[in-house]
Order: sequence, then C-alpha cells, then structure tokens
Amino acid sequence: MISSPLRNTKFTDLGLIDYQQAWDYQENIFKTTVSHKIANRRRPDDEQLPVQNHLIFCSHPHVYTLGKSGDAGNLLLKEEILKKQGIDYYKINRGGDITYHGPGQIVGYPILDLDQFFTDIHKYLRFLEEAVIRTLNDYGLQAGRIQGLTGVWLDEKSNDARKICALGVKTSRWVTMHGFAFNVNTDLKYYDNIVPCGIRDKSVTSLQKELGLNVDMNEVKQKLKSHLAEIFEMTLND
Repeated sequence: MISSPLRNTKFTDLGLIDYQQAWDYQENIFKTTVSHKIANRRRPDDEQLPVQNHLIFCSHPHVYTLGKSGDAGNLLLKEEILKKQGIDYYKINRGGDITYHGPGQIVGYPILDLDQFFTDIHKYLRFLEEAVIRTLNDYGLQAGRIQGLTGVWLDEKSNDARKICALGVKTSRWVTMHGFAFNVNTDLKYYDNIVPCGIRDKSVTSLQKELGLNVDMNEVKQKLKSHLAEIFEMTLND
C-alpha cells in the first residue's frame, strides 16, 4: 500500500531511558508539532511549516505512572517504600489509570498529526491495538479486545482474560502523545504492587510467559514496527 507523503514518520528507538527524560523528549516534540499546526493556520499554502510525525520506542527502569483520571488508591505501596525499592512514580497527563513500565517491555510513543491520518481517537486506539494483536499472531497467539476496556487481551472471552498491552494517550489539536506498553520479557511481579489499569478482576501477562521462553526484543520490535506502518499506511524512516 502506497503511503501519503504527509505520513512519512520518523522512527526513534531510545532504548532504556529514564521515564522523566523520555516524557520531556515527548513533550518537546509534541509542543513543537502543535505550535507548527497553529502557525500554519495563519500562513499561506506556500509558507506552511512541515509537521513531522514520530514513532518512538523505548523501555524504562521500574516506574509506575498514574493517568490524570486515575485513582491513586490503585498504587498499593506507599511512595517512601517505592523509593527504597528504587521504583519511580509519576502522575502524568495521559488518559487511563495506573500502569507499570520496566525492562523487557516495549513502550511506544506515537506523536502523530491525526489530521494527516484520520480525526478519530477511538479508531486511533483500535489501530494501536491491532498492531499488537497482529504481532502476537506472528507468535501463534490469538489476542483480542474486551468491550469497554482499552488494551490487548489473551483469552479475552474467558474468566482467565489476561492483559498483555496497556494503552493511554493524550491528544491536543489532533496531535497524539503517550501510547502503549507491550509486555514482552517483563518481570510481572511488579504488577503485584498496583491494581493494573484499575481493573481488579483480571490478570496481566507477557509474551515470555505465554510462550514459556525469553523472546528476542529486536525481533518483536521489527514485527511491531511493520504492522504499525501497514495499519497506519505510513513510511517509517530511521
């Protein structure tokens, strides 16, 4: 499928990076993108500022993040105990409740101008989920969605539904930030300290746990990148 020239997207893999540092990195790109869009409304066609799309992959040292509408009570440890254990905690400006980030997880931060794609947040979330669903299918796992809940689930229609990818985004003027957290080789014991996404009756899993073996992170990233590019009809440039 041929991508629109406007959908050229810069791909960056930040590797393992402190959460605050990655958040600042996102915010800088996000604010630049929004300001360019605002400026373009006052400019003639031949003076338009280019609006660059970005897809960022990374992972973080152990950290819990709480969305703006989340319940702080879903963090089950006191903050002073977190500090002693070397775990960071941030209240942030995305949607959703509390989640965990750590090594062995692919965190994706798409900063996209949805005016170049489609202006539909629900469709955007479903597209992100679909990329993860297709990646899991590459490993022989059938995943899906649960009505009324964001994210990607295994055995989603059973009493043993397990979440393998969480989503939480922010948008302004149809520019996105934050994104998804896909458990690949994640140490799941860190979820014991929270009520993940505020959902008490369902568990969390990882690709490693489901397959019973350590998974090549770079291989998963390549598959996920390919599915994102295909679904969003964009060209990723390193």
